[in-house]
Amino acid sequence: MAKAKTLYACRDCGGSFPKWAGQCPDCGAWNSLEETVAAPAKTAAPRFAGYSGDAASLIRPLSEVDARQTRRTPTGLPELDRVLGGGLVTGSVVLIGGDPGIGKSTLLIQALAALSAQMKPLYVSGEESAEQIGLRASRLGLPVERLELLTETCVERILGLAQQHRPDVMVMDSIQTFYSEQLQSAPGAVAQVRESAAQLVRFAKQTGTSLFLVGHVTKEGALAGPRVLEHMVDTVLYFEGEAGSQIRLVRAIKNRFGAVNELGVFAMTDKGLKEVSNPSAIFLSRHEEQVAGSAILVTREGTRPLLVEVQALVDQSPLGNPRRVALGLEQNRLAMLLAVLHRHGGIGMYDQDVFLNVVGGVRVTETAADLPVLLSVLSSFRDRPLPEGLAAFGEVGLAGEIRPVPSGEDRVREAAKHGFRRILLPAANRPRKAVQGIEVIPVQRLSQALAVLFEQ
Repeated sequence: MAKAKTLYACRDCGGSFPKWAGQCPDCGAWNSLEETVAAPAKTAAPRFAGYSGDAASLIRPLSEVDARQTRRTPTGLPELDRVLGGGLVTGSVVLIGGDPGIGKSTLLIQALAALSAQMKPLYVSGEESAEQIGLRASRLGLPVERLELLTETCVERILGLAQQHRPDVMVMDSIQTFYSEQLQSAPGAVAQVRESAAQLVRFAKQTGTSLFLVGHVTKEGALAGPRVLEHMVDTVLYFEGEAGSQIRLVRAIKNRFGAVNELGVFAMTDKGLKEVSNPSAIFLSRHEEQVAGSAILVTREGTRPLLVEVQALVDQSPLGNPRRVALGLEQNRLAMLLAVLHRHGGIGMYDQDVFLNVVGGVRVTETAADLPVLLSVLSSFRDRPLPEGLAAFGEVGLAGEIRPVPSGEDRVREAAKHGFRRILLPAANRPRKAVQGIEVIPVQRLSQALAVLFEQ
């Protein structure tokens, strides 16, 4: 009997090589090559069919392609529908990842229970037993009469049963536990994850089955497995949450059927995940009296304006190299903004420790946070609270100018809706029509904004 051919695959980038090496030649990762057995070559080669599931390799004009409006089905969870772009698309593949115990399985079993009223669901588990899943559903009080369950890890057997059962929506929990009989490597290996996902994506596209894949995450918070896994699917969602907090955030990183960077907000309770329809009310502290170092930012996550509190603490540093700590904001951007404040505001903090925190565990990546960050830092430095009922947004340029940001009018209306009476914004974002109940303060330079608030 001929010996099977052995290859070595990188668990980080997925590259394969005939010999083992301490460092991956492709991505440079150390000790990442794992031994795998190469699958024998086949003439029919169904394994290497396209991910799209279209077997007809024909060239045709794009005008002949039927581009009908994609049909969406509401999941019964409005916050999840928002992140998906309006609902679940027929034949779509959604990859969702998050830390262990954050609530991925809870979210998906709630969605399947709600979808069972109009679709035929199937929950496939490779991690938990049927009894464990039943206990969770009973604890959450979910209707499970039409919810089908399968505990299996072999992809070929799962797809064979799915061909007979014909579900409309499937959950695979989780992709790292499944394996294909075409490969000899253990479940969770790079080759197994890639091959299992390829077969599942192909099945979803050919049959029109909507598919949820649950993925593990690494210690750094990225999805485990080969990067090609995120390229194969239609939507990538990250499930986030601070330790000890009930707030859970679902963020869209990739979405072929909707906007990216959409944010869904949930609260974890003893009855499962509950939608938070007004997240601004949670992220705003509403102090009994004004405190120094606090500023309200009107940010935007996808299509949703959101009000969050930015807190800063500035203190005399005992170190020769003062610390710059930022939670929820890029630390390098904080250092850059402090340099702008020194150069164009005349206020240096080279001997001060600066600590910055975005309340509620929200990660702010847009530049509209620049102006509120500097206001909170200066408020703490001077131990002087900002005026009551003030919100702000705006990008600060390296030349000290206040630059406009997208959707300025929506941000102003969101601030007015939550009872704020004044808003500091870039002059180019001044609303064309006055917004009732709020005073607009347009500024063009950082020095002008500081003069308005701190030199009155």
